[in-house]
Formats: sequence, structure tokens, C-alpha cells
Amino acid sequence: MSILSDNSVDTYVDILRKSLDSIKRMDAVDKLVESLFLAWTEERTVYLCGNGGSAANAIHIANDFIFGAGKKSGQGLRVDALSANSAILTCLGNDLGYEYIYSDQIKVMGKSGDILLALSGSGNSANIVNAIKMANSLDMETFAILGFSGGQCKDVVKHPIHFEVYDMQAAEDLQVIVGHICMKLLSK
Repeated sequence: MSILSDNSVDTYVDILRKSLDSIKRMDAVDKLVESLFLAWTEERTVYLCGNGGSAANAIHIANDFIFGAGKKSGQGLRVDALSANSAILTCLGNDLGYEYIYSDQIKVMGKSGDILLALSGSGNSANIVNAIKMANSLDMETFAILGFSGGQCKDVVKHPIHFEVYDMQAAEDLQVIVGHICMKLLSK
């Protein structure tokens, strides 16, 4: 018996397929691409954050926006994956509390017109909610790619990109897929 004959593979693929079909109807994805293009042309900064696999996805998407999107033109977007610097994360986590590891970075570096792209499976992590609130207070454009019910983030972010999937791995896969869609559209 092959482990791949398990029904869970079909279920997982079906979850992704249904979610991918919904992207075509998501105005927030179009708005994200438009906002990223404007930030690119006006040399504004895009900040990304997430926890666990979403933190890794933030770093991956940052790479795609810096290098992949700018491959043709020779100039990528200004991007900062807030999850990438372990010294800053551990300092802020120790001195202020884990719930402020992203909001404090945004408070220091963010400017009106910059973009925050938050990645969260549940949408309920305090550090992600606080990051969005801080970015909103600085008049930044805020987007979040969310799974499950969308959580608290869905209520505080200006532009939620919400996939109602109750599977963390599928939610994380969809973050990268949206990032790749944006990169592809920006690199045309």
C-alpha cells in the first residue's frame, strides 16, 4: 500500500484547488498588486511579518519582491522581512514582550504610504495584530493573508486576503502562492 493513496492527499489538493479558484474573485489581491506597484515606483518600503512557517514565508516573499520582481528591470522593491533578524526579534521579545516584536520595528521604520503585508494562519497572534494596528496608526497600507476564520486580523487590517481554510499547511501554502502571483504580475 502506498502512503500517497491515502484520502488525505486528495482532501489537501481539493482544499488548495477551491482556494485557488477564489483568488480570481478577490479584489484585495488586485489591490495588493496595485499598491505594491505604486510603492515600487515611489520607492516606498514593503514590510512583511509572520510567525513560524509564515515567518519563513515572509522571508521567501521578500526575496521574490526584491529579486524576482526586479529581474527584468534590474531594480526590485524595497522590502524588509521583519522576521529575518534574530537579534532584533530576541531583543524586542526579551525587553518589550513577544507581542511587540513587529509593531516596534514598524514604529521605528514605517512611514505613511509604506505597506505592511502580514501573514497569519489563524489571524489571532498578538504580535501580528499589534503590527497591523501600528501600521494603521502610521497611515500605512495594510494587507494580511489569512486562513481559518481570519481572526482578529481580519477586523483590523484594511485589506484582508482571507481563505477560509482550516488547515495550517494549506493556509501557509496560499501565502506563498499569493506572493508568487504578485511577483509574476509585477515582473511583466
